[in-house]
Amino acid sequence: MKIILSPAKRLNEATKYSGQSLPSFLKDSEQLIKILKKLERLEISSLMNLSPDLSNLNYNRFQNWTIDKLKTSGQSAVHLFEGDAYRGLDISSYNIKELENLNHKLFILSGLYGVLHPLDSILPYRLEMGTKLTNSNGSNLYKFWDNKLTKFLNKELDGGVLVNLASKEYSSVIDFKQLKSPVVQVDFLQENNGKHQNIAIFSKRARGLMTSFIVKNNIEAINDLQAFDTEGYYFNRAMSKQHHLVFSRLQS
Repeated sequence: MKIILSPAKRLNEATKYSGQSLPSFLKDSEQLIKILKKLERLEISSLMNLSPDLSNLNYNRFQNWTIDKLKTSGQSAVHLFEGDAYRGLDISSYNIKELENLNHKLFILSGLYGVLHPLDSILPYRLEMGTKLTNSNGSNLYKFWDNKLTKFLNKELDGGVLVNLASKEYSSVIDFKQLKSPVVQVDFLQENNGKHQNIAIFSKRARGLMTSFIVKNNIEAINDLQAFDTEGYYFNRAMSKQHHLVFSRLQS
C-alpha cells in the first residue's frame, strides 16, 4: 500500500535534517526554475497571489536555487514541510524503522518537484500545483507534468493499493483512469447535529494522521483502513463505498 499527499506552504526552515536522496524529476524542476528566474517580483505576486513580502521571499528563493545548492544544503522534504497535514503526521514521533517505512510508502506531490520521497533533498520553495505558469507543455503545471507522474506511480505501485490523501488541487495531476492499481479515496467529515461537513483545516490534519496510521501499523489491506480511530474519528460505513472511505467524528 502506497500513499499520495500534498506538500505544505508553511515550512520549517530551521530543520537540521538533510535529505538522503535526490528528487526523481530534478531535470524537470530545473526547467521550471529557469522560467521562474525570469519573473520579476510583481509578476510573482500576480501569478501566485502573494503579498509583497512573500513575493520578495520567493523571488530570492528562485534566484538562489541551483542543483549544486540542493545537493549540498538541501533539507529533507518531510522535515521541511510544516502544514496541518505534517503536524498530524508528527514526524518527530517516528523511530528509524518507521521513517524508512514512511519513505517507502509515501509520495508527496509537488508543483516544483513533481513527486517526492519524504527523505528527498529539497530547497525551500512555494509553487502550488494549480499555478498557471506558462511552460513548454502549456499554460499551467498540470500541462507541464502531463502524464509523467502517472507513469511514475504505475511503476512504483506495481499493482499495489494507492491511498489518495492529497488535496484535489494536487491529486488532479494524476490520471487515475490510467493507473493499473486500485485507488482508495478518503474523506474526513465533522459531524454536528447529524450533519456532516468537510472542514479543510481538520481534513488536512486527518490526512497526516491517516498516513501515520498506515505506516506505523503496516496497513496493506483496504479493509484494515476501517480501524482508523485517531482523535475521535470512526469509520462511517453508511457513507462509504468499497474504494471511497469516509471517516467522521463529532465536532466539539
